[in-house]
Amino acid sequence: MRHVFLLFSLLPLISHAQSPELATNNITWTSPSKNAGESMPCGGGDIGLNVWAENGDVLFYIARSGTFDENNSLLKLGRVRLHLTPNPFDQGTFKQELALQTGDVTLTGKAGQTTAQVHVWVEVHRPVVHVEISSNARLSAEATYESWRFADRRTKGKENNQNSYKWAPQGDVSTRHDSIGFRNQDIEFFHQNRAQTVFDVTVQQQGLAAVKAQLYNPLHQLVFGGAMQGPNMRPAGTTRGQYLNTPYHGWKLRSQAPARTHSLVVALHTATVPTAPQWQQGLQQTLAAARQNPKAARQRTLAWWRDYWQRSYIHIQPNQAATNAPSGRPAATTSSCATCWAAMPSASGPPSSTAASSPTTRC
Repeated sequence: MRHVFLLFSLLPLISHAQSPELATNNITWTSPSKNAGESMPCGGGDIGLNVWAENGDVLFYIARSGTFDENNSLLKLGRVRLHLTPNPFDQGTFKQELALQTGDVTLTGKAGQTTAQVHVWVEVHRPVVHVEISSNARLSAEATYESWRFADRRTKGKENNQNSYKWAPQGDVSTRHDSIGFRNQDIEFFHQNRAQTVFDVTVQQQGLAAVKAQLYNPLHQLVFGGAMQGPNMRPAGTTRGQYLNTPYHGWKLRSQAPARTHSLVVALHTATVPTAPQWQQGLQQTLAAARQNPKAARQRTLAWWRDYWQRSYIHIQPNQAATNAPSGRPAATTSSCATCWAAMPSASGPPSSTAASSPTTRC
């Protein structure tokens, strides 16, 4: 009985423990990235981001669990590119930090006398991405939603390993295009699965047509996507380009006037509904909730991260903090650094959250 009493007396101490290594093992870079292969994980709930800076712009990919298309491919939801004018991220000093305790990424740029911060975080309890910009000078902000699914694209060879056809496609396999455009002052994007999916092909191939109505089809009438908006930001036309080897189309929002602060949200919505207007109705509810009280949402998210890091942990080499390599990329020579870094994707988003690139290439 004495041992049992001691165990229960220690439980309050264990439940409120927090790893002392977190503050010393934030990942910090002091130079921009070459491409998406050098990105940081960030996220909340079932949303995962890859965040990086490149050629004076701040970019991030968006992923979410459950966004399966007609071929059962888990599709990313797009890429966001942020550009500031005048640009503090162009040819100046640079810092990008992943804060483990709060699960967010902050990028700081300074060029001349102008300094700006871009803070990226994701709500844990709602599917909403927040981008907050602050500066010591008035800046104009331009945010572009970029998509490579502006048209149907045939998948060939090993590309089909990403879907359920794998090495045995039944004829031509294509990733269908998304629906993207301006809606009022927002950029709206969504993928609506067609009636015929790989589920139907599998049922026929396996001789299950007689019981098809009894089988669950998770791809049927699935619609997923979201909208990007910002106060005092308005539609500013479209653009085209190519990132690495992939062409894309972009839809722009631009601030109405220069200011010291700007903000942007990307609200996501997934639903099984027969029509796009029904999906849009659900998306508008998420957008309305995101606008109500972002400060309260931030506090709820911070509380979740505090609880997350108060779970059990093993502290390896407690006296050895993470060090930065001369290039500005963390050397990550300690096991504790690697452990915290590896924990981020599982805490902040789905397994696909780092599929756009491999963040560890820079750690």
